[in-house]
Amino acid sequence: MASDLDTVRVLRALFNDMPRAPQGLTHLETMAWIKQSMADFEGGDMAYTIEHITRNAMLDIVLRMREDGPLTDDAAFDEIVNLISTKEGRSAFMDRCIQAQKSGAATERLLSRVQRPWTEPEPLFVPDPQEVQRFVAAQASGPGPMYAEYGAREDVRQIGVFEQPPEQVHEFAWGFVTEDQGDWNFYLAEVWRQGTVGYFERFLSAVQLETTGLPEGPAAASPMPASLALDVGIAAFSSLTLHAGASLADPDVRRWVGEVFIAGLLPRMAARVLDERCEFPERVQ
Repeated sequence: MASDLDTVRVLRALFNDMPRAPQGLTHLETMAWIKQSMADFEGGDMAYTIEHITRNAMLDIVLRMREDGPLTDDAAFDEIVNLISTKEGRSAFMDRCIQAQKSGAATERLLSRVQRPWTEPEPLFVPDPQEVQRFVAAQASGPGPMYAEYGAREDVRQIGVFEQPPEQVHEFAWGFVTEDQGDWNFYLAEVWRQGTVGYFERFLSAVQLETTGLPEGPAAASPMPASLALDVGIAAFSSLTLHAGASLADPDVRRWVGEVFIAGLLPRMAARVLDERCEFPERVQ
């Protein structure tokens, strides 16, 4: 079974040579740095985007093979992690995957015919209105049992997620949210209890679909405030991160995060993410 630590190892191997923003930048400086990095990337911003999509696809493949495939063997997993840490190794790994996909395509088509049609799952949880309003009012509850449960995990301690405690913690019945250095980080108990295999990118795809929509599709049902930036929660080892910067203190932005995102989007999106039968459009990923 793939662990959260496995996820971090694969992420570090895949993205070790991709540009990373320096520490200490403001929200606006970070966004400008990302834009410039994409423009400076060999081949330009399109090449940068394609490279990210390719490596994220490899992340999903390796973790699924770790969970129930040939990489359940620790030695085989270590070998692949070392292989994909270089450009040449990633190319060799993708060649293997392409060959394997050709042989398995016919079997996959047969299996898809007998699968039950996917139906929208029930929301993962029902938000408590009082907890939501407490968040909107910026009344942090402080660390509680959910924070303690997550912080006690061995992988969380090994990585040192909370060596520096977050500035604020909001506890909910379903998990907790931290406010730290201009970011909101979302931790859901059902996600960390099941492991985060593939969930980082699935959360990103699910929320993007709801808040930004597809370029050629209908408008987003719940557009995100322009001052927020969505990100996978790898750095904070969370399910999802919203970069807010100075707008963290904006009452209207906080109200959207509480009354729209937490109370409406998050329960529905989390249910989709945890349902392995739910597939997200490639254009969003």
